Amino acid sequence: MKKSILLFLIFTIGFTAGFAQQHPFEGEVRSLSARLDSMGWNPGGTVVTGSSTIKMWRSLPEISSGEAVLNTGFGGSKAVDLERYLFPLVLKFDPKRVFIYEGDNDLWADVPVQEILNSLKQIVTRIHLVDPGIEIILIGAKPSPSRWAKKETYQTFNQLLKSYCDREEQVTYLHTWNALTDAQGNPRPELYIQDQLHLNSAGYMIWNGIFKSFFN
Repeated sequence: MKKSILLFLIFTIGFTAGFAQQHPFEGEVRSLSARLDSMGWNPGGTVVTGSSTIKMWRSLPEISSGEAVLNTGFGGSKAVDLERYLFPLVLKFDPKRVFIYEGDNDLWADVPVQEILNSLKQIVTRIHLVDPGIEIILIGAKPSPSRWAKKETYQTFNQLLKSYCDREEQVTYLHTWNALTDAQGNPRPELYIQDQLHLNSAGYMIWNGIFKSFFN
């Protein structure tokens, strides 16, 4: 009962606030939410959300061994965008597990690391306010060749994100950096599409192997 009341309050406040003014991604989020509703979904599944790296993950259903997985990725997003649209992209689905990939675009746009972390902390807090038992997995930023000039900033973010996750209950840090680099620690261009930012099928195959462990 308490959970239902909380979801209702978050819907009336968060969802309305998210759509009350014109914001980037509003149309995409509305369309995505409506499409998932039309397909039908059941509570208690897994939501995977974040920026275009998630949105473009076509092989995502293969990781779950038949368990329902909803992809609510929206391209070009930052952590603050997910914070704004947390209800229609995560909370409304009443999940038992949530994977989040945000921070990549933020870092490239020179958003301060602490500001990104603050947004992610707010997201975690709001999810656990609804249900402290929800498992949250925060995915570290990946090593894209096109963004390698800011490697140190990305690694600093990942280290601080891991430290935060290690201190929190029901929050796990997922490190995929090493799996996408070579023996010398350099990015592997063959794992990315032409823009050298987004993973190709070979890159997602590596991700599939990493993520499957959460469903065994």
